[in-house]
Amino acid sequence: MAQNPKQYYDSSTSWGNYQFTSLQNIIDQFIIAYVGEDKIIPKIKRTDVIFHANRALQELSFDVFKSCKSLEFTVPPTLQMPLPQDYINYTKLSSVDSSGIKHVLYPTSKTSNPTSYFQDADGDFKISAVGTFTNNSKTLVLDGEYKNIIVDMRVDIGNNIVKDTSTVGGVTTITLNSKASFTGDRKVCFYDKNYLLSSKVKDSVVLTGMSWSISSAILTAASASDAAKVKPGMVCSHDDFSYKALVLDVQGTTIYLNSTSAAAGTSENVNFVSYIESETWENYKSQEPSENNTSNYKDYENDVYWPNEGRRYGLDPQHVQVNGSYYIDCKSGVVHFSSNLSGKIVVIDYLSDNIGESDETQVHKLAEEAMYKWILCAIMSTRSNVPEFAIQRYKKEKFAEVRRAKLRLSNIKLEEITQILRGKSKQIKH
Repeated sequence: MAQNPKQYYDSSTSWGNYQFTSLQNIIDQFIIAYVGEDKIIPKIKRTDVIFHANRALQELSFDVFKSCKSLEFTVPPTLQMPLPQDYINYTKLSSVDSSGIKHVLYPTSKTSNPTSYFQDADGDFKISAVGTFTNNSKTLVLDGEYKNIIVDMRVDIGNNIVKDTSTVGGVTTITLNSKASFTGDRKVCFYDKNYLLSSKVKDSVVLTGMSWSISSAILTAASASDAAKVKPGMVCSHDDFSYKALVLDVQGTTIYLNSTSAAAGTSENVNFVSYIESETWENYKSQEPSENNTSNYKDYENDVYWPNEGRRYGLDPQHVQVNGSYYIDCKSGVVHFSSNLSGKIVVIDYLSDNIGESDETQVHKLAEEAMYKWILCAIMSTRSNVPEFAIQRYKKEKFAEVRRAKLRLSNIKLEEITQILRGKSKQIKH
């Protein structure tokens, strides 16, 4: 809709919109220009055009359109943050100083965060214990404390599932889903749901006297001191809640989960478990990062630098810097940061596909023709009875327009290049 200057300047949501056109307009104009009698495409369903238009927008967003998406956050003591919801890939991560200047962070390639599974003393990937069974009883008393055993784990004797756990006096008691048909001691093995390997447990807390309502994600503890033992990120282990339901927040006596209960509970015992990260990453982030060791080297003429003269050959500049480092765990969708970034403001600039929200489906006018050629090439390439020479022509036209869009959107200014070169040894004449 056309706007007069007053309407434009009075509405902040309109500022800068003239440089974009909507994906809907792209689709409508493509159909007008390319579809119809005596045109390149005689007939086509609108849904097909919409599909190829969305694919064109996604593909061009990755390496043609300028990404303006960024997220600012403060690195918590856990040294990890979830990736943005519409994250595809990052372009840059930076820490921000008190003056608002970005300092580039570097990814570490010398470590990772692999999955760490529980192993017994023999190195087997299983939780084994000696349990005392009582005939016609669902109770199983183990020979010690086992923090790794949680609700819904599988038991290798019969078709049994752990329904409840409690630990008193260093002894863990298990409630099974079916009664035992014998009495005595027997070695049993516990596995994750669906008989998968079990992750290592870092900490385990059992709270008594817990209550909740049906279809509720809120638990009420007996006291605030009990609830304070539970931390966000812990797993709630109880039969009324989904497998590995996560704790989102703790406020007073109230514990908030990410899933609702299947039934109401009163005076229940609930086990809260936190799983350990891999020892690889735990060891890495617990050490003083190498970049901290260079903090005194800003002034190279000092007593710290000169004794080390000639002793730094082979150091990796990626890590010998003061800004910090990070590692992106794509499997868990989390960014891990080095310890010197705790409490600092970090900005992540990233790529998205621009179709996550309806107001994002916009195309820069400098790349509008590239969109048309992309859609046309995609449609003609999927049709039968189209000559190969014609398909090659459409591909050539698409490549040319995409290249032109890249050049247009690169936003290279002669004055800016000149200013950069003035800082070099080359003399610039005017």
